[in-house]
Amino acid sequence: MMIVSENSYNVVEAVGLTKVFKDFWMRTKARAVDNVTFEIRAHEIFGLLGPNGSGKSTIIKIILGLLHKTRGRISVFGRSPSEVNIKRRIGFLPEESYLYRFLNPQETLDYYGKLFGLDRRTRHRRIGELLDMLGLTHVAHRPIGEFSKGMTRRIGIAQALINDPDFLILDEPTSGLDPIGTRQVKDLIIEMGKRGKTVLLSSHLLADVEDVCDRMVMLYGGKIRAQGTVDELLSDTEHTVIYTSRLAPETISKVEKVLEEAEGKCIDKVEVPRQRLEHFFMELVEQARKEDVSTSGVIHGGETANFLRAEDARGDELIETLLNEQEQVAPAREVAEASAAASPVQEQRDEVLADLLQEEPAPAAISRTEPAAAPEAPKDVDDSVIESLLGDAQGESTAEPTREEET
Repeated sequence: MMIVSENSYNVVEAVGLTKVFKDFWMRTKARAVDNVTFEIRAHEIFGLLGPNGSGKSTIIKIILGLLHKTRGRISVFGRSPSEVNIKRRIGFLPEESYLYRFLNPQETLDYYGKLFGLDRRTRHRRIGELLDMLGLTHVAHRPIGEFSKGMTRRIGIAQALINDPDFLILDEPTSGLDPIGTRQVKDLIIEMGKRGKTVLLSSHLLADVEDVCDRMVMLYGGKIRAQGTVDELLSDTEHTVIYTSRLAPETISKVEKVLEEAEGKCIDKVEVPRQRLEHFFMELVEQARKEDVSTSGVIHGGETANFLRAEDARGDELIETLLNEQEQVAPAREVAEASAAASPVQEQRDEVLADLLQEEPAPAAISRTEPAAAPEAPKDVDDSVIESLLGDAQGESTAEPTREEET
């Protein structure tokens, strides 16, 4: 399949996708996905909705290459889902977080960072930012086996983000989270969308998808029942809502008379608007924090990690590049400085060796097999000087009297 331009390509494209599970005798057990066609465009937040058993997790596993399709066609980044190279660009949070219970959060995230080939400095920085963002800094050294389901879920979200993925797949991300964590995950998804990431959100909680998704697909029984943007699917074409400040009963009566005269319609219902339960809960928690009420649960997380924020992305990449180059240049610089410092010592050693070579060598041991080669005289010494020295030595030896002559 040919890949189109970067600005308009589809991250995921499925055409007639079908997955049938069979038993040992090749009899059909379940048709989990039945002739599904959809696409996930680049830089959008896509929702995959449906009740339990509607085929959401099966589609995700096919996208990840964990399951093979029975029929149809599917591509991820324009390639087959089974190709290993595209895995580096994907972050995945499964429906159930399977983590090593005897490792602490820092060790767990460091392990996943190494799997993606991140250097030590990058891993250390991202782990600190993710733990602070998710409110787990104070339990960074506790074994994960001691965590509650919600805290474990937060670690699963962190491991899905450690590689700063281009395509983030979240399967029931708010499962087990309290309202604070749920709101935080929603804010994170929105932040990822602003940065230009592609997000696939699978959930059966309709409010979660409604708050963050650009487009969605609704599944039931493995088939698509509806798809489109949030506005296209949820717009009510039969009613009109007018929001004003609080009105007196007599004013409402006058408005109703105007509607009857102009449109021949009456007001169906007048009610006092109320805020959402989520909003009320968050205000209650925020007030408790201002009063410094102690809690043994998860501490409220900080802002979105810097490497996940759009405005800091290029700066972080530039800093990482400069630091890596500095690490590569430093060893070479140390070697050069060491060699420069050792050069005077090397010169002294050369001078001593030259003086020793000019001295008369010691007589070599006689070999039984072949005669020892005579040492070659230095080429820069004059032969006449050697002969004169030998003559003087011979004269001194003949001039010295023996004992017999003295007597």
